[in-house]
Amino acid sequence: MSEAQQQHTDGSADGRDRRGTPPRTLADELRARDDASLADLLRTRADLLSPVPADLTQLATRAGTRASIVRAVERLDTFTLQTAEALAVAPDPCGLDTLRSLLPDAGRALPGALDRLRQLALLWGPDDRLRLVRTARELLGPGRPGQGGSPTGLGPTLAEAVAGMSPGRLQEILSHTGLPGTHDPVSALDALTVLFADRTAMEALLAQAPAESQEVLGRLEWGPPYGTVEQRDGASRTARADEGPVSPPIRWLLDRGLLVRSGPSTVVLPREVALHLRGGRAHRELRPVAPELTARRTHTVSSVDGAAAGQALAATAVVEDLLSFWEAEPPPVLRAGGLGVRELKRTAHALELPEPVAAFWVELAYAAGLVATDGEEDERFAPTPEYDDWLRAPEHLRWVRLVDAWLDGTRLPGLVGERDAKGRGYAALGPGLDRGPAPEIRRRTLELLAEPEPGTAPEPDSVQARLDWEKPLRGGASGELRRALAEWTLKEAESLGVTGRGALAEYARPLLAPSEGEGAAAAAEALAPLLPEPLDHVLLQADLTAVAPGPLQRELADVLGSLADIESKGGATVYRFSPASVRRGLDAGRSAADIHAFLAAHARTPVPQPLTYLVDDVARRHGALRVGAASSYVRCDDDTLLAEILADKRGARLRLRLLAPTVLASPAPPDQLLTRLREMGYAPAAESATGDVVVARAERHRTPERTPPRPVPDGPPLPDPALLEAAVRAVRAGDHAAAAGAGAVSPPRGQRQAGSTGELPRTTAAETLATMQSAALTGGEVWIGYVNADGAASQRVLAPVRVEGGFVTGYDHTAEEVRTYPLHRITGVAELSGG
Repeated sequence: MSEAQQQHTDGSADGRDRRGTPPRTLADELRARDDASLADLLRTRADLLSPVPADLTQLATRAGTRASIVRAVERLDTFTLQTAEALAVAPDPCGLDTLRSLLPDAGRALPGALDRLRQLALLWGPDDRLRLVRTARELLGPGRPGQGGSPTGLGPTLAEAVAGMSPGRLQEILSHTGLPGTHDPVSALDALTVLFADRTAMEALLAQAPAESQEVLGRLEWGPPYGTVEQRDGASRTARADEGPVSPPIRWLLDRGLLVRSGPSTVVLPREVALHLRGGRAHRELRPVAPELTARRTHTVSSVDGAAAGQALAATAVVEDLLSFWEAEPPPVLRAGGLGVRELKRTAHALELPEPVAAFWVELAYAAGLVATDGEEDERFAPTPEYDDWLRAPEHLRWVRLVDAWLDGTRLPGLVGERDAKGRGYAALGPGLDRGPAPEIRRRTLELLAEPEPGTAPEPDSVQARLDWEKPLRGGASGELRRALAEWTLKEAESLGVTGRGALAEYARPLLAPSEGEGAAAAAEALAPLLPEPLDHVLLQADLTAVAPGPLQRELADVLGSLADIESKGGATVYRFSPASVRRGLDAGRSAADIHAFLAAHARTPVPQPLTYLVDDVARRHGALRVGAASSYVRCDDDTLLAEILADKRGARLRLRLLAPTVLASPAPPDQLLTRLREMGYAPAAESATGDVVVARAERHRTPERTPPRPVPDGPPLPDPALLEAAVRAVRAGDHAAAAGAGAVSPPRGQRQAGSTGELPRTTAAETLATMQSAALTGGEVWIGYVNADGAASQRVLAPVRVEGGFVTGYDHTAEEVRTYPLHRITGVAELSGG
């Protein structure tokens, strides 16, 4: 049995205070709760703690504000919300029997829904006088025409509908219904109300209605309760609300009060009439039970974990490829912020992925703090220094950093390419992608995947249906954002390796634990054995390719990547050697002997002869030509080779001319000259001003130190247990002080009154610490002298909660909030006693 249910059974949460008398206000009911129940309220409605209320009256007032009520209602499940909606259209106060008649199919679910509403301080009062908080009643009850009706589809009561109707018109309605006339409007309204509540009399009255009139009532029965009527005979739109010619079926209903004019051309169905037509039901369909998850397929746990682990490895590889591409060619930042459409297409092409998928990996790297803007005048996106640490980490730790950022992130890559309310497109890494409910809905979606037996992949539609029931108002009343978030979560979890074959991986289950840090560490530890060990070798083949049958050690992958180009990826990675790739290795400062030694050391197969010849041939030609700056020149000891270049028509645009038997000059810059000669099939080397060969290594762009983007909070953060304990004690103390009146708390006997001389209490540091610790353990209050950093002295009344690390945390009655003070600034302390 839940805590709320136990309290309801024991009578401590049924709306009666400790003396057994019914409460008169919500504050009275909160006053009757125990500390655990108050802490539960403050935990579930954390917005009530900003700042800590001074007493229970202030807490009740704050709990009834519209913004706080909206946040609480958004977190109700469908049936609890339907219960609140029924209470909003029921009489105030409402008896439990009346509520059951409005919710006839509720069954055993009703007590739990009422407990939940009480727990959230949305409902108070004993079972025979249930009261929904007024603001919640206004929020969920029927509105005026044009403002939307109640979610139940019910309209105003008869008394509200006929407000302003002329007494003569009321007497006419009495006459048409066969009721005797009365002497005043109040008694006329009472007679009509009694008639509409009498089921037998109403059935007899409706049996007389023409078929067209009954059809009109049928259209309004389940809402909306407002309808538009056609004016007949050219009647003016400015006619009085209770007059004006209408069609005979409508007139029949208006004459008997079954419809009431709400405007010159609109009518409304009174609530009592609608409830009779519905058989007393507040909702057409009551949903007291959450829909079941249905299994799409069931796999073995090992196959799910194997598929998921393989995808986890692929996920880190994609992020590495992305940032390796960006460190060489950092994309520019748009003036309005974010990544341009053209740059996103270029990145997607480089990664061989669709643009929406590329946007997901870009946003994930950003959320993990691996990429950011460099802050230069010509601002670009580039990897951060954190990326280097991430590269050196083991695969399972690299993976868990990505997943942590994904779980808690509020940015939604799925919105990239969509347009905002002003018609502006959302850009990857740009503004406007944050949505506060994202982490909650993402985690809840994964929790639903964890409900079935391990290895079971639920139907996505059943997951959506459960979320729709559990959080009908989360992410907007239409549910569009919530459903999109759930759909994206399922796809992204599969891409990240959180799920495999549609089922939650066993190693990912710790991620859903309440303690996120420990859960992430446990998930990483569980994943590690499923990942292959990094290899220190490759398989060389005669077709100038090298096959890596698994992930390579970091240093081996870096060197091999500089000597060969990746041709294909998958379970094994295929590298291809070419003259250009070998020349790239030589440009990086490696000699032919270095390359031969590297291949021999890391090849499990003999080095093929074609690869040896390729390395030697490129090395022999490498550097024979030297390019330096004149504007630029070409130097070579082989004048025959220079003559060949000079005669080659492909070099015409370089406008080469012979300066000396071994030197050619060109007006083109050295980098362009190097590129063009390489395109012509030569292997030139860059030369410095001193004649030395310039070692060319790929430039790696890095940003300055950057912190990852902070998720946009969806309301105040959840309070920790210490703050909750302090807040409950503070509210209790404030309530006690308010009840006792001003001056109830005073300095202890034997101490001068604060303000009488301005002197502060004096105790030694040891005495101060001991007194504080004792008060924190016993829940007592102390009187302290305090000197702040500016030297200003003050006296305060403090209820300590925690004393540790040289600080004391407690409720400061002087400031009326929870504060933390350094012990070394407290001049003295004395325990307070009543009196």
